[in-house]
Amino acid sequence: MDTATARTRLEALLADLDRSTAVLKSEHPERELSAADAGSNLSDSDRVEAALESMGRHRAAVEAALARVAAGSYGRCLGCGKQVPEGRLEVRPEAARCVTCQAKHDRAMR
Repeated sequence: MDTATARTRLEALLADLDRSTAVLKSEHPERELSAADAGSNLSDSDRVEAALESMGRHRAAVEAALARVAAGSYGRCLGCGKQVPEGRLEVRPEAARCVTCQAKHDRAMR
């Protein structure tokens, strides 16, 4: 994938994440809970918080990919230095590693 296309896709993904985050935050503003509904809202609150955290991690990965585009290293695996397969970048334009190195990274993070 050429860097211009990658930059465009990554910027669109970043905008989508920002919109989704804003919508989720506006639909679930913090509010006082009565004792009666604290239990049911706690699980909703936990789900919203988990979604926001996930979107935050995804946003950070997209920003890191945009930095790699700017640095001229986009598409190179952070693990082995080889070219990340085109198909992987098509599916996950923010991918920083080839599938093999990503699997190793994921196992090390557990």
